[in-house]
Amino acid sequence: MIDVSLLRNAVPKDVRELCARLREAGHRSWIVGGCVRDHLLSQIRHGAPQPENDWDVATDARPERVQQLFRKVIPTGLEHGTVTVLINGTGYEVTTLRGETTYSDGRRPDAVYFVDDIVADLARRDFTINAMAYDPLEDNLIDPFSGAADLKANVLRAVGEASERFAEDGLRVLRAARFVATLEVDMAPATAAAIEPSLSSYRKVSPERIRDEWIKAMKAERPSRAFEIMREHGLLSISAPELLESVGCAQNRHHAFDVWGHAMACLDNCPSHPVLRMSGLLHDVGKPRSRAFSDKTRDYTFYDHERIGAEMTDPMLKRLRFSNDDRARIVQLIRHHLICYDASWSDAAVRRWVRRVTPDLLGDLYELNRADVLGKGRDATEDLERLEELKARVGAVQSAGAAFAVKDLAVNGHDLMQIAGRAAGPWLGATLRALLEEVTELPELNQREPLLQRAKDILSTPSGPLDGK
Repeated sequence: MIDVSLLRNAVPKDVRELCARLREAGHRSWIVGGCVRDHLLSQIRHGAPQPENDWDVATDARPERVQQLFRKVIPTGLEHGTVTVLINGTGYEVTTLRGETTYSDGRRPDAVYFVDDIVADLARRDFTINAMAYDPLEDNLIDPFSGAADLKANVLRAVGEASERFAEDGLRVLRAARFVATLEVDMAPATAAAIEPSLSSYRKVSPERIRDEWIKAMKAERPSRAFEIMREHGLLSISAPELLESVGCAQNRHHAFDVWGHAMACLDNCPSHPVLRMSGLLHDVGKPRSRAFSDKTRDYTFYDHERIGAEMTDPMLKRLRFSNDDRARIVQLIRHHLICYDASWSDAAVRRWVRRVTPDLLGDLYELNRADVLGKGRDATEDLERLEELKARVGAVQSAGAAFAVKDLAVNGHDLMQIAGRAAGPWLGATLRALLEEVTELPELNQREPLLQRAKDILSTPSGPLDGK
């Protein structure tokens, strides 16, 4: 018998009152969805994911009746029987019990019809662990497909025939991969076996929905579990075939894994922010295309793989509809992830490196490098110490007020136009960049009068920026 005490105590007062109002009007209601699953999982085992904050309600009341019973109601999805009831500023989705007809587009039911039986409603859901309902007024769990038992056994099982569930909505195979990671469960053999025969439905899923599932998977302690499922069962061959090039691609002797295995280890070692985890997943995607064997070192080399990887990543993220900001940051992290620091670097070399990668990228770049080092599968002590030394060196030059961009100079474009007596043009940016180069080597030069004199010298020479034009 499952203990529902955690769920009982967690139900918000407003949700109980919502259900009580429906019962006063002669209707039944139940809490359904991820909040039921996650609270039960927290009850079953320690260290479970944080329960969902969304409290969704299913009822036998028709949507128009729900609209009559509550003062503030938003008709968010009337065609599917869903309205949002606002109570004390919080919205709660209330959906009429329903069944569904065929799914011609592999995404949405062609039609829905309302039912009065909660079990009939649960039967249309994807997995048994999502097909449970809790009556907060009767303190009763409705579990017709043994979802609680599957939670206890750490099993992800489709409701009824897996092939039918997957054919109805092509996204469900990707949701299965995500749940394997976020809930740390294993797929039942029959459910796993139904994925590849259902990939025709998965091909119909929009890139935006795939992106959203990837981002949700990135919140798992080990998101690699999701991507291993995607690789093993053919989802990546549809969504991101570039990643499959790394499977079986041997690394050099400094790695314990092939490129794919290293990407999975790096992914898991990244902090659970989607941008960082996407960077960890894709940071070495360019290695297979740059791999070469050196007769001299008797080992593999991957020259320029960071540039190639960045060039491969940009169209991939566009295809998956990542935002422009996230895409740009991930591409930059991949472009600069290879840090070749050693103690011989001069302070000027440190400043040039910071200029190249930009100060804004430093924090994420450190985290990515740390995950990269830990993901090699060997003793990382020396590499981690080197990273800490670099961070200290960077901190020192930053504290000293080093200039890393033109905006950090003690003069600006207006100053240079005044001393040159000419309008802005290509010469202006070239002169500012030349000054920045000199300040990188000699930080003490970054003062207004010395910089103005250097600008005059640069502009007065025949070989000045763009020949002084």
